[in-house]
Amino acid sequence: MAVTGLAAILLVIALLLVVVSAVQPIARKLELSETVLLAIVGIIIGSLADFALRTSYASALSGIAETLLDFPISSESFLLIFLPVLVFQGALAIDVRRLAHEAATVLLLAVVAVALSTALIGFALFPFAGMPLVVCLLLGSIVATTDPSAVAGIFRDIGASTRLTRLVEGEALLNDAAAISIFSILLPSVTLHRAIHPGDAVISFVVSFASALVVGVLCGRLTLVMMSAIGSSAAEITLSVALPYVVYILSDEFLGVSGVVATAAAGLTLSVYGPSTVRPQTWLFLNQLWQQLVFWAGSLVFVLASMLVPHLLVGMTRWDWVLILIASVAGLTARAAVVFGMLPLLAWSRLSPPVPTPFKVTMVWGGLRGAITLALALAVTENEHVATPIAHFVGIIATGFVLITLLVNGTTLRSLVLFLKLDQLSPIDEAMRHQVLGIGLGNVRERAKKLGGELGFGADATRPVIEQIERRAVEEQAANVFDQALSDTQRVNLALITIASQERSLLLDLFRMQGLSRRVMETLLRSSEAAIDGARLEGRLGYVRALRRRLSPSFRFDLAQWVHNYLRWDRPLMLCMAERFEMLMVAHFISISLTRFMRERLEPTLGSRIGEIVAEVLSRQRKLLDEALETLRLHYHGYAEALENRIFRQIALRLEGEEYDTLLAESLISDELNRELLKELERRRHRLDKRLSFDLRSGIEDRIKNAAVFRGLPGAELHDLATTTSLRFVAPQELLCRKGQKMRYVYFISAGLVEAHVAGVDELYGAGDLLGAQEALNRWRCVGNVRAVQFGHFMAIKASRFKRLVDDYPIVLENIETILRKREAGERPTSLLPKRKIAAMDEDGLAARALLAPEREVLALMPPDSPHQSHASDEDKTGQEASLGKDAGVE
Repeated sequence: MAVTGLAAILLVIALLLVVVSAVQPIARKLELSETVLLAIVGIIIGSLADFALRTSYASALSGIAETLLDFPISSESFLLIFLPVLVFQGALAIDVRRLAHEAATVLLLAVVAVALSTALIGFALFPFAGMPLVVCLLLGSIVATTDPSAVAGIFRDIGASTRLTRLVEGEALLNDAAAISIFSILLPSVTLHRAIHPGDAVISFVVSFASALVVGVLCGRLTLVMMSAIGSSAAEITLSVALPYVVYILSDEFLGVSGVVATAAAGLTLSVYGPSTVRPQTWLFLNQLWQQLVFWAGSLVFVLASMLVPHLLVGMTRWDWVLILIASVAGLTARAAVVFGMLPLLAWSRLSPPVPTPFKVTMVWGGLRGAITLALALAVTENEHVATPIAHFVGIIATGFVLITLLVNGTTLRSLVLFLKLDQLSPIDEAMRHQVLGIGLGNVRERAKKLGGELGFGADATRPVIEQIERRAVEEQAANVFDQALSDTQRVNLALITIASQERSLLLDLFRMQGLSRRVMETLLRSSEAAIDGARLEGRLGYVRALRRRLSPSFRFDLAQWVHNYLRWDRPLMLCMAERFEMLMVAHFISISLTRFMRERLEPTLGSRIGEIVAEVLSRQRKLLDEALETLRLHYHGYAEALENRIFRQIALRLEGEEYDTLLAESLISDELNRELLKELERRRHRLDKRLSFDLRSGIEDRIKNAAVFRGLPGAELHDLATTTSLRFVAPQELLCRKGQKMRYVYFISAGLVEAHVAGVDELYGAGDLLGAQEALNRWRCVGNVRAVQFGHFMAIKASRFKRLVDDYPIVLENIETILRKREAGERPTSLLPKRKIAAMDEDGLAARALLAPEREVLALMPPDSPHQSHASDEDKTGQEASLGKDAGVE
């Protein structure tokens, strides 16, 4: 009995999944690309199905064979079902921030290379094919798109450079879009016989590309907002599955822009902001789900497309093979022209890092074509408006082109990568390997020896194992050239990259605690990733700049402060201050862990000299956080205590949950009891979800009453002054007033340190000082730049209000003159916080300036025997020491 209808379709899909599952281990054993083997299997299945229909011995399989050859899925269905999944997962898996540094290279390969390949293949075929030029160009656009799955799979299997893999995967995100866009412009010209206007075509392509990017980013951000609001793991993952199809269809069918580009942009947006929006365990499962989906989609589309190859090659002649060879050579030439001709121009113009020659050779030879090319060729052969000779020509040449790239390039690519030694570690990584193994194996030996004794293993059983580990440790130490392979600067940069990566791991681990603000975690994660990139590109200076951006007020904070000052609406600033408080506190806890990590793990690996330098950077970072927190705690002590209590309770609840999991794993409690304990734990955790209330104006009136400058004012006036005073929170190096600018506010410094640069002299103002009083009373303009040296908390009084206050109460002016006399006599030292002298705060109060010290000070911190330090001139050393002394408060 023949199987037909829906049952045959489902059976075919199930059998194909079985075949796909068997192909993966076979490909690994044969050291062959899965994609190449899938293509071969698909061709074999298609040929066997055709044979089954032609013979009477397999009548029971005729329904399945007919379904295989005439599978109820068109070229449009191929693209609509499979393409969004493949593009979205490719974008989701990419490290966007590292890819951003290769943006020029990726755009060149994805757009320029596709356009050039289309033109060169089309013009190369035109004299020999006997077809109109537009048909040859249409074929060129079909075979211009590359398939990265085979190439990236080979690279991952043999451990090729991650940069090479990143370039190939980045190119694949957009070259499908470029090829499909060119195909969409050329196909109507063939079917409708209308001329193409190059100018209009270019404008249409650019507008479609740019508009699709905007649509994709907006849809991605909207999805993230919905994920954040829902808070359910199942719902969040479901939204991620729906997103690529919604974006693709919305862009392609309704907005008329590139659905592939929009889908890629949505995936990249989710890749950037997803880890800080979705809980780590949910994000991990989401990525695993998408890896499984793309495995099914990529494998099925390759097998289904390959099964059509025998059908597409029907009627093939020897001349067709000549045309296929011409197209293949033209495609290889076009790709080589872009890679070898244009990439050096990008490096020369500093738009992109240089690409080594072995990388270029591999990228040229690795331009494999795959399922998308076959699907586009199928779209032409299925189009009833395309003449039969044209459909025959496109189907045969495109299919032959795919077969050559897969069976020739695909089978030899692994050997080429190994021949060019792209699977080997870089000298720095090789040196790091010996260093880490030399230290790590020594620790493993001691732990194994101790554990063997505790478990009662005999000496004869443990001795060979211990001796083998010891021999490996000795070999690694003998081969260790770590000190010679890496300069001190490189080791500092490596340490900072490691520190920033560890910080990101700690933050993701901390993010598992429910109740912490998603916005705070997103800010901290973004800054830690920026610190990784900064340390990788600019070393210590880039790392420090990332830290400075983290602690500087955001645009949202500045906007909230403007609304508070000018519109007298406090709520936005209250929310921002609550988030800033939490951010500083979490960053403070993380900095303590990083210091311990550096001392226990990094310093033994990189050496004490590097440990000293990195410890100095971390120390200044921690001091800066301490100062920022202390400034806030001074005025919002109750909130600070409540926030610390809340965070600690969340930590305790997490520890309690982990303890229950351990008890369950050790079978000390039953599943029923574990569920009941976790329910109770969840109830207590939900009580912590309520946001703490933050009173922005807490204690303003008390601070005004205790201020020496307002001593003698009646209570009613002090109360009125407190209600009309606004607050200003400043960060280090923030400009309060520019030279020649009109002073709009008089600032009473509650906490912080301000530096006024007047006539070449720097004057410091601290807690309890009044800033801008003389300018407000005499209507003077600022006579010099005034900047915050430290995080500060100011009470801002409008200049007109302050002048009216002095006119009504002359005692304020007398108080100001008294303070000035005491200051000039040295009786009133400048202080950062009330009742705290600057002598004790020199080092802390100027931590921001020290943290941002020039890069050359890394050398000044190194011992005299450092190879870099020995080349510094005496004059440079003197300047460096003076700079460090000033930063540390040393005269």
